[in-house]
Amino acid sequence: MKLPFVITGLILAAAGAAAADFVRDDLSTEDAKRVAAVTALPADFSKPEQFEAMPAGAATVRKARDQNGFSHPSGNLTFEDQEKFLLGNGLFRKDWVSAPSSTQASDGLGPLFNARACQSCHIKDGRGHAPAHPEDDPVSLLVRISVPPDAAQEAAIAESRLVAAPDPVYGTQLQDFAVAGLPAEGKVRIDYEEVPVSFADGTGISLRKPKLSIEKPGFGPFAGGLMMSARVAPPMLGMGLLEAIHPADIMAHADPDDADGDGISGRPNMARDGDGNLVVGRFGWKAVEPDILHQTAHAFSGDMGLSTPVSPNHWGECTKRQPDCRAMPNGAQPQFGPEEVPQDLLDLVVFYSKNLGVPARKDVSDPQVLRGKEMFHAAGCAACHVPKYVTSRNADHPAQRFQLIWPYTDLLLHDMGDGLADNRTEGLANGREWRTPPLWGIGATHAVSTEAGFLHDGRARTLLEAVMWHGGEAQDARDRVAGLDTADREALIRFLESL
Repeated sequence: MKLPFVITGLILAAAGAAAADFVRDDLSTEDAKRVAAVTALPADFSKPEQFEAMPAGAATVRKARDQNGFSHPSGNLTFEDQEKFLLGNGLFRKDWVSAPSSTQASDGLGPLFNARACQSCHIKDGRGHAPAHPEDDPVSLLVRISVPPDAAQEAAIAESRLVAAPDPVYGTQLQDFAVAGLPAEGKVRIDYEEVPVSFADGTGISLRKPKLSIEKPGFGPFAGGLMMSARVAPPMLGMGLLEAIHPADIMAHADPDDADGDGISGRPNMARDGDGNLVVGRFGWKAVEPDILHQTAHAFSGDMGLSTPVSPNHWGECTKRQPDCRAMPNGAQPQFGPEEVPQDLLDLVVFYSKNLGVPARKDVSDPQVLRGKEMFHAAGCAACHVPKYVTSRNADHPAQRFQLIWPYTDLLLHDMGDGLADNRTEGLANGREWRTPPLWGIGATHAVSTEAGFLHDGRARTLLEAVMWHGGEAQDARDRVAGLDTADREALIRFLESL
C-alpha cells in the first residue's frame, strides 16, 4: 500500500531534518563522546557488556521476575514519588461504574466501552492476549476501525491532525460493551488457521494465522471500505524512559528511502503534542501518540468512555449518529471538576505509567545467552531493535534523566510484510507498517501472565512464532533465524528470554 504523496513528503522532510532540527542539545561535547562510546554496538560476545544487567539504569527493578514483575516502581524513585506511584496504581486498578451512581468520583463509565479498568487490558501491567477460541470474548484486545478518507480528511492526516477517517456511525474504535439501555457496537470474532513453518535443520513449528470479523453490529451496517485492526494491550514497563529518549537519537536511525541500501527503511510517525507542535510519535502499535499523557487520556476516552481535560467529551467515542449514547448520564461532579477524570487524577495515572520499572536482566553471563546475543546481532535484528540509548538530561523527571537504557527498539515504523499487514493506515503509517516494539522485559512475559500473546494482535504464542511472522524489511533477518541450526536458534530464544 503506497502512501499519498503529501504524507510521504512529510515523513521524508521530518527524517531529512534530523541533522538540522533534531540535535542533542542537552549534551556537552565530552558527554556526547561518552554517549557515543557507551551506545556503540558490541564486537565481543564472549562476555556481557558493562551495565548490561541493568536495562533501565538506576531505574532498574531488582526484584523477582514473577507475576508482579512489571508492577514495581522504578528503582530510583524517592519516597514521596513512591507514594504518588501507589496512588496512581490504585486508579489504574479501579473498576469504574456507569452513571449515576452512589459512589463518589468512580462513575461515568461508557456509555460504550471495552473495559472497566486500565488493569483489565494491561494485565498485571503486562501484555494482553487474543481470544484462544472464536467464541471467546476478547478480554484485553480491542479493534481499531476506519474508512478511506475523503480529501479533507486526507489533508488532516497528512498534517498529523487526524489519525484516521472514522466510520460515520462507529468512529475509530469498536466498543464491545455498553451500559444498560444501549447495545454494544458489535462482537469481535477471531478465527485461526494453523500454518506450518519449516527450518533448515528439518524441524518446524506451526503459526497461528488470525482472521478478524465483527458480528452483530449494534447500530446498523458499517460504512463501505471498512478497515479493521485487532490490537492487544502492550506492556507498560519503562514507558517514562522511552519518553525520555531524545528525539535526535530516534531520528538518527530513520532512513525512509533506504539511503544506505541495507534494506531497512525506518520512518517516524509524526504526532501533535499538547501545544500543537509536530513531534516524533512514540507510543501505540503504530506510534501515533506523542507522549504518555495523550496515550493515557485517549485510552480513558476510547477504552472506558471517561472524559479528561485532554479528551473532554463525557460520552467517549459515541458519534453524532449515536444520539441515544450521547444523551446518557455522565459522571462529572462539579465538586471534583468538569471532567469524569479531573486533571489531578489523570496526572496520577500518567505518573504511574511513566514509572513502572523494568526488571533486571537474568543470566547475562551464561554462555548460551551470550551465543544467542551474537545470533541476534548476526541475523540483523539490532537494525530495528536498537539495543541502547542514553536518555536526555532534560527529561521531565529526575528518575529518567541521563540513564543508560536497553529497550531494544528504534521507535520507528517498519514495513513488516504481508503476513503482519492490517491494511489500515493510521497517522502516517501505512497498512504494512508497525512501530518496533521494545523487547526489554519480554522474557518475563509469561511469568506475569500465562495467556499473554506476542505481536500486535497477540497471534504469536511463543517468541519463536513472533520471529517467524517477521516479513518485509525483516524478511532477511527472519530467514537467517530460520536457517540456524537447532543449538543456535535455541540460544537466540534463550537470549530473548533473558531480556
